[in-house]
Amino acid sequence: MYKQRNYSRNSRGRNNYSRGANIKSFDPRTVIGKTVNQSPSVCEVKNKFSDFVLDGRLASNIADHRFDAPTPIQDQAIPEILAGRDVVGVANTGTGKTAAFLIPLLNKVSRDKSRVLIITPTRELAVQIEKELQSFSKGMNIYSVVCIGGVSIHGQVNRLRREPQFVIGTPGRLLDLENQRYLDFSRFNSIVLDEVDRMLDMGFIVDMRKIISKLPNTRQSLFFSATLSERVRGIMSQFVSDPVMISVKTADASTNVYQDIIEVRGRNKADVLCELLDQKEVSKTLVFMRTKRSADKLHRNLLNVGFHTAVMHGNKSQNQRQRSLEQFRHGKVNTLIATDVAARGIDVDDISHVVNYDLPESYDTYIHRIGRTGRVDKKGIALTFIG
Repeated sequence: MYKQRNYSRNSRGRNNYSRGANIKSFDPRTVIGKTVNQSPSVCEVKNKFSDFVLDGRLASNIADHRFDAPTPIQDQAIPEILAGRDVVGVANTGTGKTAAFLIPLLNKVSRDKSRVLIITPTRELAVQIEKELQSFSKGMNIYSVVCIGGVSIHGQVNRLRREPQFVIGTPGRLLDLENQRYLDFSRFNSIVLDEVDRMLDMGFIVDMRKIISKLPNTRQSLFFSATLSERVRGIMSQFVSDPVMISVKTADASTNVYQDIIEVRGRNKADVLCELLDQKEVSKTLVFMRTKRSADKLHRNLLNVGFHTAVMHGNKSQNQRQRSLEQFRHGKVNTLIATDVAARGIDVDDISHVVNYDLPESYDTYIHRIGRTGRVDKKGIALTFIG
């Protein structure tokens, strides 16, 4: 564990090592020691997966995952979705919400051949959801397509022509396909908006309203978000009808994440990072940068001194981004360097450390970054370079 450095809690706002005087940034010293000490609310889990009335093949696939007791969001959401109700779920990242909507929707599709549209903020999250869907739907003759930018649209068009039961995509590509008449939003009777707060943060509010306006009036609508700001509530009011509200959100920052500051004190940050990565307990590290150029530069520097690293940012093709993520997930590299845009949707359970090499631009960004560690009841460490 890292010894807490001495600092003044009056310091907030601007990053004193950034070049641009007007660069917006958030100093975590204003919240460290407050967030981590919040106690999580206790959510009693009442069901086992065997208590849910599910298709036999689906139940077998769940058993193959060695799942027994559902997580709190799954425990509360699955029965409501199985009953056909609209659901609004508010939950922290890493709480199992993807399975909370996939399991009942797969059950629904297996029985009435309905079609499901799942909308996500990022390409990585869309790919991750399809991967989970495929593992749960093995042997069920249920098919899916991921519709995202950064890859050829032609393969997506060909798969859409086969009318897969699940379409998973990002707002921009989904609208492109709809404008070209390859996709008809009115044909979907189950709709999921996932990580709505992230979609709005990324500027998708106009796209979201366009898509919602084209959906059928009779549908089951599922809405998941980590927060319920006024903007999020505005989209929610247009999307769901008399929803069941489920909240299993605890503190913004998981109590599984130990947060600390590393005061650089004028030293080269890359040298400080190398010293950190050399420590035995630092097994899998996600490093956050503010710009694509700085991410590439750090990646080259670390490779040159012998570290196994990969890099993800918006200038990389989707295949390159996915390859970097898979290398990181499977331990072929133990350090992933990413910008915030590329990092949304990263779901790797065994990240030991998150390093804020550059300060995040906001409190929400900070919480999102550090939420990549300490997942699924594991412990994690989040460190921020200052000075």
